[in-house]
Amino acid sequence: MPELPEVEREVRQLRPAMEGARFERVVIRRRRLRTLLPLRFASRLEGTTVRALRRRGKYLVADLSSEATLVMHLGMSGSFDIRSTAPASFAKHDHVIFHMSSGTTVVFNDPRRFGSMWLHDDHSRTPILGLGPEPLDEAFTAEALATAFRRKRAPLKSALLDQRVVAGLGNIYVSEALHRARLSPARAAETLVSPSGAPRSGLRTLVRAIRETLNDALADRPRGGDDFRVYDREGRRCPRRGCRGTIKRIVQSGRSTFFCPVCQR
Repeated sequence: MPELPEVEREVRQLRPAMEGARFERVVIRRRRLRTLLPLRFASRLEGTTVRALRRRGKYLVADLSSEATLVMHLGMSGSFDIRSTAPASFAKHDHVIFHMSSGTTVVFNDPRRFGSMWLHDDHSRTPILGLGPEPLDEAFTAEALATAFRRKRAPLKSALLDQRVVAGLGNIYVSEALHRARLSPARAAETLVSPSGAPRSGLRTLVRAIRETLNDALADRPRGGDDFRVYDREGRRCPRRGCRGTIKRIVQSGRSTFFCPVCQR
């Protein structure tokens, strides 16, 4: 599933085509994605302008001139394609097409149809409510994470995947950040918080590792398993200099976790 870096790249490529532009025509080729598109989805969008396009966690959020909010999630395989001219035909999995006043056509393609789109007039109902701090924002600090982790017995991996704790992290980059921080994914989250509620040094290291991991991913998109430290590298030598460990795979909450049992404690 696309995580924060992948969603951020989608937002950055879409901004020139959508931000400040008007939806001239919206074509729905398949209404059922992961969820049904809202009633009158096309007619409610047509004629409105995208005031701002942003990312919140793993969601793409368009603030519209109608005061409504368009919230989009890529699911497992969704992506947007920007075309300079309206194509004569569309591919099988091109499900939603936005014809913008910028002169571009924005196509949402989703082979597995796990993506979703919501259109909300009532901002108290959008799926982005309740998300935790953005890991690249100033609000994401060791102190904030200590508050979330206090008395939390869940494993670190599970705690960091909770979008109410921190928004945008997923299976890949949590595994990568924990390796960078030398922390075991099975370690209880509460062990990184002192009895007084203050963050221990390991938690400060973790916050730095999360930031560095995400910034590295945004700067240079990994092309495959060999570009990761531990993710999808089961049975390979740990890349940390001086470490003789071998990357191990375990299953946590139904998801694969990759880590080095020697240097991650």
